[in-house]
Amino acid sequence: MIKLFKNLKTKEWIMIGISVVFVVLQVYLDLKLPDYMSQVTILVQTPGSEMKEILQQGGLMLLTVLGSVTTAVIVGYFASSVASTFGATLRDKVFNQVDAFSMQELSNFSTASLITRTTNDVNQVQMVITMGLQMMIKAPIMAIWAISKIYDKGIEWSLATLVAVVVLVVVTSLTMLFTLPKFKKMQKLTDNINKVARENLQGLRVVRAYNAEDYQNEKFEKVNEDLTQTQLFTSRAMSLMMPFISLIMSSVTLAIFWIGAILINEAAPMDSLTLFSNMVVFSSYAMQVIMSFMMLVVIFIMLPRANVSAQRIREVLDSVPLIVSGDVNEGLENLSGHVEFKNVSFKYPDASDYVLDDISFTVNQGETIAFIGSTGSGKSTLINLVPRFFDATVGQVLIDGVDVKDYDLNALYNKIGYVPQTAVLFSGTVESNVNFGEGSYESTLDDIKESIEIAQGKDFVENMPEQYESDIARGGKNISGGQKQRLSIARAINRKPEIFIFDDSFSALDYKTDRVLRTVLKEKTKGVTSMIVAQRIGTIMDADKIVVLDSGKIVGQGTHEELLKTCTVYQEIAHSQFNKEEL
Repeated sequence: MIKLFKNLKTKEWIMIGISVVFVVLQVYLDLKLPDYMSQVTILVQTPGSEMKEILQQGGLMLLTVLGSVTTAVIVGYFASSVASTFGATLRDKVFNQVDAFSMQELSNFSTASLITRTTNDVNQVQMVITMGLQMMIKAPIMAIWAISKIYDKGIEWSLATLVAVVVLVVVTSLTMLFTLPKFKKMQKLTDNINKVARENLQGLRVVRAYNAEDYQNEKFEKVNEDLTQTQLFTSRAMSLMMPFISLIMSSVTLAIFWIGAILINEAAPMDSLTLFSNMVVFSSYAMQVIMSFMMLVVIFIMLPRANVSAQRIREVLDSVPLIVSGDVNEGLENLSGHVEFKNVSFKYPDASDYVLDDISFTVNQGETIAFIGSTGSGKSTLINLVPRFFDATVGQVLIDGVDVKDYDLNALYNKIGYVPQTAVLFSGTVESNVNFGEGSYESTLDDIKESIEIAQGKDFVENMPEQYESDIARGGKNISGGQKQRLSIARAINRKPEIFIFDDSFSALDYKTDRVLRTVLKEKTKGVTSMIVAQRIGTIMDADKIVVLDSGKIVGQGTHEELLKTCTVYQEIAHSQFNKEEL
């Protein structure tokens, strides 16, 4: 957890320093109370004392209490401010770190776990900082200061207090020993709760369609029960601590007064008043010592879980992204949208077999190249090497004559209009989803309308209640699959890129819309290179070049007509979709 504190800003360190000053002042005021109480006791027991003197000491006690409360409020204010801003910083850093992850780093963490780390884990750390500034700093200062005030007041009372402290430390240590493994387990169980709940919400239609509510309920009840039992174990263990601490405090008070009674009974009359005063003072200071250890116990209860959370946060922050930005901002001046694969092979980390093997092809500016093959042949993997979602294991991927690994990532992404296999829309409006992201092109409403029109989405958008300002639900759940796909394509068109990448992005469109969209797209975006992954021959038969993949290898390159004559794999795919007359 200490390593996380390097994320504290200068302002927050200053507030921590101010908090420490006020904590010391608060301890000083708290420890002054027994002194005033001793004076009142002596005045009450001394014949001839005036009420004015007693009231004066009482007034000082009242002012001390008010001062202690005031300092406590100030410390609480600064502690809350530090914890809140630190929590915000951690959430921001975790979010930005995840945003920079490549597909490989993302595969190391589940989505549910990343959500837990960004929310619940940060809250645990934040809570410890809030309580720590108020208790962790105060407790040792108060304990040491109080002990220094009472060590010479009576050896018998000191021994009684020491025994109580030792018993308290031993019991606390044993409790923490048994509960620490459970605290470590608790965060993983919270991940499981988020995972099952998120899975159920995302697949709610399928769950209902298959009458699988009972099955999903059983899954949730299992993970919920696991978390509940773990929390019950830790809560019960910790709940036993509070009555035990109360027992220790009561026992110490009883021991002090019992020892005091014996000492006063055996003392000379002149010494009785001093012993009585010392007993009252010692009792108050002893309670301060026990209270200090009780505050430390509260922190130790929270610390193990927060430490586990801090480790989980650091796992994310310490993950080094494998996709590192280069420093090239532009390609060669005489090229634009030129893509070349040079003997590219790719395998996933820790995998033994290559997904792509010795892939080479070139596509010039304004040309359309398509990729087709059976499921698992490596089409999407190949096309994902262009925007560097993965890096080639062997060989080079060049855009405009520059290796994609040398590009500044922002410059590389600004060259590309990417449409994923599954259309992704964000909560907002039609306009905000099409005019999305930071690119090299500033678009107007007319540009957005034109992009939607090219993507064949004008009719359904203008039939929506507020047209281009109509709301889009998270994930586009309030529109159809084909409509989502067309808005996703419009977003890529609106970016005015050098290269379009369509990763099986026409699958939800009917054949007529598919053909009209591609025809208009070619007319309106002349000079833009298109790379298309498709399953349907009808989508790619007009491409300038078609690359046929089988088990990660190129088994054919050429036009539709050429491949029908020379490539067996392409012939099989074509004959599975069309009869001879249609071909």
